[in-house]
Amino acid sequence: MSLDTETSGEADDEALFTEIDLGWEHLKNRIFLGIIFAASMFGVVMLALLLFDIITDFYVGMTEFNISMGDFLTRDGSRREELSGFRGAIVASIMLMVLTAILSFFVGVGSAIYLEEYAPDNRVTRLIEANLANLAGVPSIVYGLLALAAFVNGIGMGPILLAGAIALALLVMPIIIVSTQEALRAVPDGVRNGSYATGATKWQTIRKVVLPAAMPGIMTGTILALARAIGETAPLIMVGALFTNRMPFGPLDRFSAMPTQIYNWANEPSQHFIHLAATGIVVLLAFMFAMNGIAIYLRNRYETEV
Repeated sequence: MSLDTETSGEADDEALFTEIDLGWEHLKNRIFLGIIFAASMFGVVMLALLLFDIITDFYVGMTEFNISMGDFLTRDGSRREELSGFRGAIVASIMLMVLTAILSFFVGVGSAIYLEEYAPDNRVTRLIEANLANLAGVPSIVYGLLALAAFVNGIGMGPILLAGAIALALLVMPIIIVSTQEALRAVPDGVRNGSYATGATKWQTIRKVVLPAAMPGIMTGTILALARAIGETAPLIMVGALFTNRMPFGPLDRFSAMPTQIYNWANEPSQHFIHLAATGIVVLLAFMFAMNGIAIYLRNRYETEV
């Protein structure tokens, strides 16, 4: 009886598989792969065309409009196209990144340490973490509007460099918190337990064992977040970082960073300003590539050591 039942079950399985059209299943798989490949290549092709257009305008500016990189990097902005440069915007962007890192790094890392190491695993903590993940995807202009309402107009700070740094710090802080949490989770529990076994307290374990082990991941996430922030235009436009041609000397000065200076030039009717904008984009891309390169180097070095 049991043999007949087993034989009947095998026959039913064979009948089930014979009813499935494997050729159609393979075709659907190939169609799906083709769609996702086409979607990926569309983004790559658009990026390549954009870079080609920028490099072409940059080359034309160097050859036909006689834009000198030396003068371009050592002059401040000007309404006269032949005298306009990028020095003030570069200095302002560097100062912005320093202030943004100071305002966001310690708060972001501290928040991640509390959520990961101290906060209880309950509904409130999970709600906070879910909202942090959602905040990382909020459009950047929203943070610019928040900084405009709360700081520029709310407390009368005005369109100064510190206001722009606050807007960018609000933008990157959720990214730093999430990346720091992931870096802390990547530290093996055996490392913590070994520290506890020697009699170390929880804070001593975090400060001297967990944080040093997670620091490469934390720094990688922070640098990538700052690389995003250095190219953001909308928050800076909202706080009024426009039409300032001089170099800032402190956090209370008005400013125009690299993205906003490029935006100003791109709106000018003169072709010379258009090619100045392309040259500025090349410089901005160089900064972004350098920051991403540093992040990749830190990640690869950490993976090699591990």
